[in-house]
Amino acid sequence: MTAPDPTPDPTADPTAGLRADARRNRERLLAAARDLIAEHGPEVSLDDVARRAGVGVGTVYRRFPHRDALVQAIALDDLRRLVDAAEAAEAEEPDGWGALCRFTRTTTADLLLAYRLSAWFASAWNALRTTPENVRLRRSLMQALDRMWSRAQAEGAVRPDLTSGDFALLLARVLRPLPNLPEGVDDPGRSLAIVLDGLRTSAPTPLPGRGPTADDLDVP
Repeated sequence: MTAPDPTPDPTADPTAGLRADARRNRERLLAAARDLIAEHGPEVSLDDVARRAGVGVGTVYRRFPHRDALVQAIALDDLRRLVDAAEAAEAEEPDGWGALCRFTRTTTADLLLAYRLSAWFASAWNALRTTPENVRLRRSLMQALDRMWSRAQAEGAVRPDLTSGDFALLLARVLRPLPNLPEGVDDPGRSLAIVLDGLRTSAPTPLPGRGPTADDLDVP
């Protein structure tokens, strides 16, 4: 008899049927894994995640039998957070430009995490890309960005010759970290502020952080 695949379906509702304590444990595990990946990169183990979350190793393996399952759960959860942030910005901000800026500035950490997961865990990421839930969430995110972008253009806030696709590609390129730079030089908040100003039709706003010098960039 062939053993069933132990990997949970990454497209299913991850909290369906869970008790409140089990739901809290899952949230703690995902939060711990996010933090550890941000701090230590791709070498994080499930045992590391259990220790950071303060739960037993068995709890981790019951939820995520191997690291790819955990990475896929993080990726989908992160994408849901991005969709929620985009839709909230769209609904609550008085204009399209304000909505775009709010989304960009409040989701930098989530956008960085998405890039890191795709670069560091390519096999898990690629297996997830064509699943129905991933496709649905990515489409929802791009539709929300497109609505905000169209609104900002109609208001005369952004250049008329650019598209929401240009905006999404710029975000992806800016958030790609460069290796071996000195501490504090590769500031995504500063880079994003420059990109946002480059999209506007009005005067630039003050930039956060400091600009890198030629010496900063003279690295091996």
